[in-house]
Amino acid sequence: MTATSRLSEARSPYLRSAAHQPVEWYAWGPEPFARARAEGKPVLLDVGAVWCHWCHVMDAESYEDPRVAQALNRDWICIKVDRDERPDVDARYQRAVQALSGQGGWPLTAFLTPDGEVFYGGTYFPPEGGHGRPGFLSVLAELRRMFQEAPERIREQAAEVRRHLTAAEPAAKAGPVSADALARAADGIARAFDFRYGGFGTQPKFPHPGTCEFLLGRWYDTGDRWPAEMVHRTLTAMASGGIYDHVGGGFHRYAVDARWTVPHFEKMTCDNAELLRAYVRAAGACQVTGARAGADAATPGASGAYRRIVQGTADWVLDVLAHPEGAYGASQDADVGLHDDGDYFTWTPDEVRSVVSEDEFTALARHYDIDDAGEMHHNPRKNVLWIRQAAPEIAAATGWDLPRVEALLASGRDKLKAARDRRQAPVVDRTIYVAWSAMMASALLDAAALLGRPDLEHHGLRSLERLFRDAAPGDGGRGARHAVGGPDIRLLDDQVQLASAALDAFEVTGAATWRQRAEALAGYTWAAFRAPDGGLLDTPAVPNAVGFLSHPVKPIHDAPTPSGNGVAAVVLARLAAHSDEASWRERLTELLATFGAGIGELGMHGAAALRGADWLLHPAAHCVIVGQPGDAATDALVAAARRAYHPRKVITRLIPGAVPPMLPAALTAMLDGKSPRAYLCVGTRCGPPVDGPDGVAAVLDQLTAP
Repeated sequence: MTATSRLSEARSPYLRSAAHQPVEWYAWGPEPFARARAEGKPVLLDVGAVWCHWCHVMDAESYEDPRVAQALNRDWICIKVDRDERPDVDARYQRAVQALSGQGGWPLTAFLTPDGEVFYGGTYFPPEGGHGRPGFLSVLAELRRMFQEAPERIREQAAEVRRHLTAAEPAAKAGPVSADALARAADGIARAFDFRYGGFGTQPKFPHPGTCEFLLGRWYDTGDRWPAEMVHRTLTAMASGGIYDHVGGGFHRYAVDARWTVPHFEKMTCDNAELLRAYVRAAGACQVTGARAGADAATPGASGAYRRIVQGTADWVLDVLAHPEGAYGASQDADVGLHDDGDYFTWTPDEVRSVVSEDEFTALARHYDIDDAGEMHHNPRKNVLWIRQAAPEIAAATGWDLPRVEALLASGRDKLKAARDRRQAPVVDRTIYVAWSAMMASALLDAAALLGRPDLEHHGLRSLERLFRDAAPGDGGRGARHAVGGPDIRLLDDQVQLASAALDAFEVTGAATWRQRAEALAGYTWAAFRAPDGGLLDTPAVPNAVGFLSHPVKPIHDAPTPSGNGVAAVVLARLAAHSDEASWRERLTELLATFGAGIGELGMHGAAALRGADWLLHPAAHCVIVGQPGDAATDALVAAARRAYHPRKVITRLIPGAVPPMLPAALTAMLDGKSPRAYLCVGTRCGPPVDGPDGVAAVLDQLTAP
């Protein structure tokens, strides 16, 4: 079989995009390693993604170079991996190359023994050396010479990488979880906060939506104002910056600068799902009253701004990522060509002028900082759109009244969108990865409640039905595949994210089937992924695994998606809150005890685990809505409960006369048979019954006053 036919048959669009290359690529599997052992050749491992700009550059510059291909085909066995399709492979070899070279990222270029052990690695290699980078041809020649002439040195280097990898692996520090750990973690996050521009850390600036959710919880529980202020500054800065697509909606992956202005233009389903949830939570938090109202005093108008971001992002998801029959593609690429750098998303002043009126241009140029001096190095006239002046500032500067400015901005944006739609759009990876699609379906359910949009709810529920039908047969009891239509690969993230989304669907619909699916998936996950010494592994143990796939990994850091163990902890906590089965809380306690002594040091890279610890340490808020399905007043109470902010909230829908044993005793005693009616308890404290949607958030807040 030729290299072209191997990759042309791959499901991954990233692998298929390399099918024309003269390199004799293999996809990941036992065959290339068997051939390497038989022929006594080293292995080149290339890990990349269809959305990765520098992967495209290295493909074009190096792997399409006949000289490079000749050297590789003669001296190496070559494997190409899509990091989205095989995150388990990527995670291990990223760690190995980082341990060796101190750098990681994509493309990941690793040089392996025939047994899959790393002896050298890096990221981007141009064909010829320059700018401080060694040339790929020279690297290949020298490493091949070493492999032939100094095999002992190669073995020693590979063994040292393995030892370093094991030593550098974040050790699970067992111990009970304490409330002090949450405080230490919040303090550590505060030290990383960028007070000038918002966000955490320095450039490049990545969103940390999970960290924002954790901080909102700290604000709610403690009454301290500073966590909410950090969240508001961060979300507002991202919403105004170029990391948000002001024409088409949705967020780019990260910003290369501290001010959030110039992004890496790829858009990821997983990132946008988390960001959707963060903005929905923040919008809900803006409505909190009582003792915490002072925190909102620093955020006038924030709720409306957050709603606009949720609206724009949700619309982009349905327009670009959504499959008509349910579920979501994985990503949208940054570029449409090798020398393109976000050209689809950026504008020269002439490009804007060609599609809008002069007054619209004046308003847009002030609003989005459109100027002859743009932000893009490859074309300095190209502008990333970011908000420099708000509409009232434009009105003051131009003398136009505010309604006219707002109308000009709206009509100008519409024209830019229509013009951009005529451009060649970056490719969308239509692959349905279960974890990412489940995250997005869940986020759209949240957005539907905030915006009052049944279309989002319907698509989210239809997507989850499809995931269970096509990737988790048997309603989850046998686990979920990593991708719809993909090989039978089981990864922790897919199990726990799908279980979490099923619980969301249960709270939205009240249908017991969804809770049963979540329980089945959680039970399967505990049996298949549990490590002998505690915690959950990212993959079930695989006999005779090649290379570093034999290395056990217990994900506790968000990298950047929420860690599997962290999400599992929240799922177990929610199941415990929804059920009278003690086993769920026992599993939660055991899981977090695996990491408990070190959980306070996780900081902004451990938000999922910190939220799990929060659920363990603090009482959940129970919202029980009694009423007939489809009744407008009942649905209004459910919608109010879904919109109301609380960091640990479970919603149960009951049909009058049906009282399941899962409710806390205090709530069961309160039920008086009247419907529609809402009953709210936090821990052992319960509020008065609520008959209208306006009272839900107020009672919930009163029950949890700090």
